[in-house]
Amino acid sequence: MKVKWPDGKKFEDVFVDTLKKYGYNGSYLSKDWLKQPGFIQSFAPLSIVYISNNTDLPKILLIDNTTSRIEDTNQTYFEVTSNAYFDYIKKYVVDIGRGKDTVVPAVNNHLQSPTDLVARAHAHGLQVHPYTFQNENKYIHFEFHQDFYIEFDFWINKMGVDGLFTDFTGSLHNFQEWTAPLSPGMVNKP
Repeated sequence: MKVKWPDGKKFEDVFVDTLKKYGYNGSYLSKDWLKQPGFIQSFAPLSIVYISNNTDLPKILLIDNTTSRIEDTNQTYFEVTSNAYFDYIKKYVVDIGRGKDTVVPAVNNHLQSPTDLVARAHAHGLQVHPYTFQNENKYIHFEFHQDFYIEFDFWINKMGVDGLFTDFTGSLHNFQEWTAPLSPGMVNKP
């Protein structure tokens, strides 16, 4: 069942109007965007393409597991992670979001060999933000010894992803604060 909006508008039109009403605008890392950063994310490529005509806010294509078809295009996982599709979608998105276990598969909570997804996306000018990182032990692979900071380090510094989707933003912020080098000219004061 589709929602009918006044004046023949689509959901995406109302969504973008709401973002604009509250001051969200500007392309990725632009001066306007930095004042009030925001990302639009969707599992629906056609929705992202439509929205691209109405706002320059950065968009993220979320891609589900390897067995599900894409919500609005009925494409397979392999079709939307192909080099040809990356060439197409980079006109509309700055980033792809993938489930972390599809970037580095896991079996019985043990990591397997990483896929080439991060390298291929980067080669096409796309960032990669895997999801969803959680602090609960049952979501942390055994290789990280129940320490989500070790997991963050693996993904950011070894896998080279551009960011992480997490339900625990404070933990990721603390990791960034603790591991980022001091700014030039700063000194540690007791």
